[in-house]
Amino acid sequence: MIDIEKIKEILPHRYPFLFVDKVINYEKFKFIEAIKNVTYNEAYFQGHFPKKHIMPGVVIVEGMAQAGGILAFLSLEEGDNANRVVYFMSIENARFRKAVVPGDTLLMRVEIIKHKMKVWKMSGKCFVDNTLVAEAVMSAKLD
Repeated sequence: MIDIEKIKEILPHRYPFLFVDKVINYEKFKFIEAIKNVTYNEAYFQGHFPKKHIMPGVVIVEGMAQAGGILAFLSLEEGDNANRVVYFMSIENARFRKAVVPGDTLLMRVEIIKHKMKVWKMSGKCFVDNTLVAEAVMSAKLD
């Protein structure tokens, strides 16, 4: 397991733009499983459906992308990831199947489809209570 302090060493993101709370499982160059605990106090709930709190789809996709970025860093040799940044390149086939609300625990599973040089293509799926709530294919560049 990788906790929030280690995640902050890997990703440059900080509140309110850090959407991964912990990593529960991963295999280099294969997959990562990460958790985001959705709480009522999230900044985006103030303006996104303020009377019926729903986690924005773009935040769910960003969470999957951040989990994929963590996987990319963890897959590299120690030292190869120093001072590197992961840049989002594309989102394909994003689907949102069920609303994510405060109190939910979002399980993000991201798998590497392929990577060549600096470009990584990943497939992400998000689950709440074993129910698929969102999915997307994403590409990122590691600079």
